[in-house]
Amino acid sequence: MKGLLFTFSIILAVIVTLIFPEPFIGFGDLKFKIFIIPLLQIIMFGMGTTMKMTDFAEVLRSPKAVVLGVFFQFTIMPFVGWGLTKLFQFPSEIAAGIILVGCMPCGLASNVMSYLAKANVALSLTLTSIATILAPVLTPLLMKNLAGQLIEIDLWAMVWEISKLIILPIFFGVLYNKLLGSRFIWFEKALPTISMWSVGTIVVIITANGRNALVAVGPLLVLVCLLHNLFGFILGYWGGRLSRLPEKDCRTIAIEVGLQNAGLASGLAMAMGKVGTLGLPAAIFGPVMNINGSALANYWKGK
Repeated sequence: MKGLLFTFSIILAVIVTLIFPEPFIGFGDLKFKIFIIPLLQIIMFGMGTTMKMTDFAEVLRSPKAVVLGVFFQFTIMPFVGWGLTKLFQFPSEIAAGIILVGCMPCGLASNVMSYLAKANVALSLTLTSIATILAPVLTPLLMKNLAGQLIEIDLWAMVWEISKLIILPIFFGVLYNKLLGSRFIWFEKALPTISMWSVGTIVVIITANGRNALVAVGPLLVLVCLLHNLFGFILGYWGGRLSRLPEKDCRTIAIEVGLQNAGLASGLAMAMGKVGTLGLPAAIFGPVMNINGSALANYWKGK
């Protein structure tokens, strides 16, 4: 229920931001969008503090499930996103933003959703960790090939930006956990809450900066994000079933594929200077996937 309350709080904040965008754009010469990248780095640092070598042990126990999970992660969502942009005619930068969301690694909420759905939590941790580490290479390659005709993609610049947003904060998070984690228990307990509200702040800032574009394509963009998310769940689950994986592994892969790291997509949009357009699909996708993911997890929990 706390997760749902947080999601609906973000939705309410987005509605308020759409009506009164100015206070959330900046104060005087200070533009709040400069905080997007530091906030995302805080989120990834928090993820790093929870990562251990045991998270990768599932590769040895269930190599088939891990390989298929990573393969589905970086094929289903990118190509579904690309297909939706062909079906619905959006402005180029918003269409590229839809593809960008699809090219992201698993979302940070996937491990919690897997636990609630009585799925394979160990597999979920492994898939999230591996997909996140592979993202600096695979995401730019996918974007270059799928969205290169929509916007200009500097391949190596994107590799570097994702490395700054993912690899470095996670490295320092792991290092902190190894050297100091046991000394500051209160900080470790506070990090999930800090990460949640950092995500909320990022969504509000993006909504304020992209208000005009969002109003123009709002309902249709919500529909596309909903379809994108649902296709991820459905194709991820049935990909596992057709590969003859256990039911728990199928549920896990469905959740990992459907829940994208929308915060990372927002940070990349900011780094590319297009947060008001390229970042809009990520701002919509985040609340949509959390509502759908919570509903799916609760459904599976009862089965």
